[in-house]
Amino acid sequence: MIVLHATIAIVAVIALIIVLKVDPVISLVVGSLYLGLTAGLGLEKTLTAIVDGFGNIMAEVGLLIGFGVLIGSLLYAMGALQRLVMLLIRLLGPRRLTYAIASALTIVFPSIYVDVQLVLAAPLARSAAPSLGRNGLGLLAGSLTAGILVGYVFVVPGLGTVSIAGLLDIPLATMLGYGLIIGTLTVVITVFLYSLFVRFGFWNPEKDEHASEALLEEEALSAQRESDAAASEDADDQPGQRLPPLPVALLPVVVPLLMIAFGAIADAAGFSTSLIAFIGNPVFALFVGLVGAYALAKATVSRERTDEAMSKGFDTMGQILLITGVGGSLGEVISSTDLEDVLKNLFSAEAGAPIIVSILLAWLIAAVLHLAIGSISVAAITAAGIIGPVLGELDAPVVIIGLAIGAGALFALQVNSNFFWMFQTLLGVSTRGALKALTFVTAMASVVALPLIAALSVFV
Repeated sequence: MIVLHATIAIVAVIALIIVLKVDPVISLVVGSLYLGLTAGLGLEKTLTAIVDGFGNIMAEVGLLIGFGVLIGSLLYAMGALQRLVMLLIRLLGPRRLTYAIASALTIVFPSIYVDVQLVLAAPLARSAAPSLGRNGLGLLAGSLTAGILVGYVFVVPGLGTVSIAGLLDIPLATMLGYGLIIGTLTVVITVFLYSLFVRFGFWNPEKDEHASEALLEEEALSAQRESDAAASEDADDQPGQRLPPLPVALLPVVVPLLMIAFGAIADAAGFSTSLIAFIGNPVFALFVGLVGAYALAKATVSRERTDEAMSKGFDTMGQILLITGVGGSLGEVISSTDLEDVLKNLFSAEAGAPIIVSILLAWLIAAVLHLAIGSISVAAITAAGIIGPVLGELDAPVVIIGLAIGAGALFALQVNSNFFWMFQTLLGVSTRGALKALTFVTAMASVVALPLIAALSVFV
């Protein structure tokens, strides 16, 4: 029954938001209350789970979101993102931009902390969207999804990838080599297929885009800054009004990413120290980026513009934090039930099964766990824990099973994940838009990866 009630809760949340137009915060709390009470948690434990879920998510990503939003707002004020978009379009053309962003997020900037990637990449996507036409935001939102989350499950040091490799005793070098092949192919094919869907009317800007007032004001401010920058290109002699060179303006993003990557690599390679861990901590790294952006903005675009950008960032932050936190409440209620144990008992591995059957079984276990639990990493870890004890009886290479688990754990990220609500508010899309650009894209990427992994098994 718990599986049925969890399904009803998730469907009810979606229906309340999309069909009845109920605010997401209210809908999520209603869904959490229903699931907690029908699962037998009782009134007190249900409310405790809702509160604890909100608090746990805020402790985990609250500062990341706050610092990331403020960095983005300051970069807007300095015209950094707008100029980067123009440079990318000049070098690549609008049609290649989606592939370039998605591939870079998967291959060049894979991160243990997908939340960091999202808060830093979302402003770039919103800036670039108008250059891609009417459906630009939809295209780039899907590209961000593919880029961030495919790398998370296939490419070291993505947390899903590292967790699977550790639990199944797969050497990280092996996981990295094969993961790069599957990850690169998956992200390119997924972006291509999703672009076709968008081209044939899948995306509807009127219904799928729904930016908050704070985001709309921020975009207006950004446009004004871009206009001012263009008008003052020949006025470099005006003190306090010169925009910093683009490479310098992007340092508040590049430096935190390098700090986080260094810390992750050091930890994976076994030479991390307390100092390296401190430097690579994403909260500290983003704080360094925020301080750098703040100082750079004050030195270049004046104190008034800097203060205005910070104010807009604080306005934007409130809605994002509230929806993200309540999304964590639903996940916590699900975790407080015995749903995970029920799902474990639904599956068993058969000794001597053909490779394709083993791949499908590993994928299915991880996919169902993700749909129920709402966490890619937890689904991957749990699936690896279920399959690990019988690996010796499966007629399939361990790395192939690991990749299949990663593909399954990617399947259909939806409303029981706090990442879903971060994505919706940071990109300025509606719940319906997030279901298309996030849930649909992760489902597509998960399915696309399956035949690629099956084909790879022939050569491993």
